[in-house]
Amino acid sequence: MDSAAPGALPQGDHGASATVPPTPAASAGAPSRRHLHSLWAVIALLSALLAASLWLHQRPAPHRITQEDIDAAVLRTLETTTPPSAAARAVEAIAPSVVRVAGYSRSKNGKEEIERGVGTGVVIVDKGVILTNLHVVAGADRIAITFHDGLETTASITGTQPENDLAVLQAHKVPDDLEAAPLRSTQDLRPGDHVVAVGFPFGIGPSASAGVVSGLKREFTSPEGKRQLSNLIQFDAAANPGNSGGPLVTLDGEV
Repeated sequence: MDSAAPGALPQGDHGASATVPPTPAASAGAPSRRHLHSLWAVIALLSALLAASLWLHQRPAPHRITQEDIDAAVLRTLETTTPPSAAARAVEAIAPSVVRVAGYSRSKNGKEEIERGVGTGVVIVDKGVILTNLHVVAGADRIAITFHDGLETTASITGTQPENDLAVLQAHKVPDDLEAAPLRSTQDLRPGDHVVAVGFPFGIGPSASAGVVSGLKREFTSPEGKRQLSNLIQFDAAANPGNSGGPLVTLDGEV
């Protein structure tokens, strides 16, 4: 049997060269890619936390609102906003209680309705009780009411005071949120007090005209001498046909 040549590896049974396995020390010494990714993620998270902490400590504290700030804001609003006039506020307060009143009569052939007069009324009880002038509805075969929200219905006369030209109506249908007008006495009313007349002049409206009380406890006699009215309020606000029955309102919104 021949001896192996110097420097040559011995042959196996099948003539193949023997392989040398890697040493454990070489594979354990190098970190894996997964470990490197985890390390960088931790470093990035710590950097973000550090930056957030520095920002929170360096930002200015929120301004605390003081009473002076509130007063200044209110003053700026008052200086830049024009408030509604006292007359406008009075009209806004009374408007939901003002209604349009129209009286209709049958034509001679009985087939048509003719509008014989238009006036105004004011709700005095939220169940649909309305005060108006008697001459607006006297002799009408049908009385039509139009409320502030547009609801139209008919009404019946439930009471009259011919000596004061007053009539009380009951509406047959009323809005759910109907409001009655606040009423007041005339005892503390004085000439020169500001008032507003609200109504449907010429059937158009509701319209408003402002003026002052000119006199109290006035009397009026019709040109024919058939009617005399007393304890009247004289005022200089514009009033036209159709205003009859409408409220005369103080600047507090009271009738």
